[in-house]
Amino acid sequence: MSDPVTLQQLLDDAALLSLEHQLHLGDLLGEHSWDVDLAQGRFAFRAAGEGAGPLLAGAPGGEVVAARTHLLGTAAPGPRSWLWSWANPSGFGEDVTDLARWVRGFGDRHGVPELTRSEVPFAELAGSPPEPSAAVGVVVDAAKAASQRWTSYTGDAGGGTRAAFLLEHPAFALPEPSGPRVLRVLIERLSGAAVGDHRRAVAAYAGGRGLQQRWEAGHAAVRLTGPGFELRVRFDERGRLAGVDGDLPPA
Repeated sequence: MSDPVTLQQLLDDAALLSLEHQLHLGDLLGEHSWDVDLAQGRFAFRAAGEGAGPLLAGAPGGEVVAARTHLLGTAAPGPRSWLWSWANPSGFGEDVTDLARWVRGFGDRHGVPELTRSEVPFAELAGSPPEPSAAVGVVVDAAKAASQRWTSYTGDAGGGTRAAFLLEHPAFALPEPSGPRVLRVLIERLSGAAVGDHRRAVAAYAGGRGLQQRWEAGHAAVRLTGPGFELRVRFDERGRLAGVDGDLPPA
């Protein structure tokens, strides 16, 4: 077995980078609709009205098709459980389930049972999420950290069931980090209760975004430096976010 990792550690590693990718996707899409053909492995976003974002507004026919579609699985309210796509009795093809199978292998190698069992009750996921949408968020972020694929989309699969996808497209790559966006991501995500180790989350995010990290004595704070900005992230005695001081360029 490779070095062990816990589900919570994966969630901490994903917390900030996952949020920034979802913010970026929202900026690109604006008002939109979507449809998926799992037999063809085709996932498309379509512009919906004048509120479409720049990606859809500038696309031929107002449609953008993902370069790769990965179905991770579904969270259902009836059994209150997550079901991995490779275990779904519908028998989805390997093209859309291969990444979920890879994540299962990662779970085997690193001792993460939530990634290896075909079906996982909500109560056994980190935080015991009460709703399918929250359960999807837990599993998707863990899969993101494991696979280093960061753009996700979840949608209604009928009857309250939520389906979760990881999607690939060149436009989904993040732009160069900016001070205001990094500040927003830090405060918005670390103000919640779901992140277990704030220092780990910040370090993972800084590494993923190519930010310079300079930790102070005792890890009481870290300075994050990017293009034209520097932020000092402070932690309290429990290691939780205590505040962020910024040196940002003028708007």
